[in-house]
Amino acid sequence: MVRILVAVDGSELALDAVRYALKLVSEGLRADLVLGHVEEEASLLELATQGADAVAQASIEASKHLMRPAERLVRDAGLECEIEVALGAASSTICDMAERLECDFIVIGARGVGGVRGAFLGSVSQDVVHRSNVPVMVVRHAEQEVDDESESEAELDAE
Repeated sequence: MVRILVAVDGSELALDAVRYALKLVSEGLRADLVLGHVEEEASLLELATQGADAVAQASIEASKHLMRPAERLVRDAGLECEIEVALGAASSTICDMAERLECDFIVIGARGVGGVRGAFLGSVSQDVVHRSNVPVMVVRHAEQEVDDESESEAELDAE
């Protein structure tokens, strides 16, 4: 059976990735879903002023809160999923998570920033595509396609 890591960060874009993975399963793909979330590591200041235990507990609570909508989507579809939370830099930790959990591919939402702007602004999804040793499916938010078309038309009008 295929194992899919779906990257979840609490955003609507991440929920689009979950919906797309669910669509693949509903269309016949036999797969186990793993919802993965990456929390940034605490700063030295946070650790010094709050204490390691308090920071760790806050991170766990924040992760659970961010994962609830994604987990609810999976459960509402009548499926089970694994939940995985890790600390670190988002893109490299997502890739490490996929390898460690023996996932066959990653599904991740895209912010919709491509080309030159994407190079300047950076993008977790772009970085995951470049770093990953397993295939990565990038899911764009439906509204972005309309926004991108409008933006292109506006750029043409400006010329």
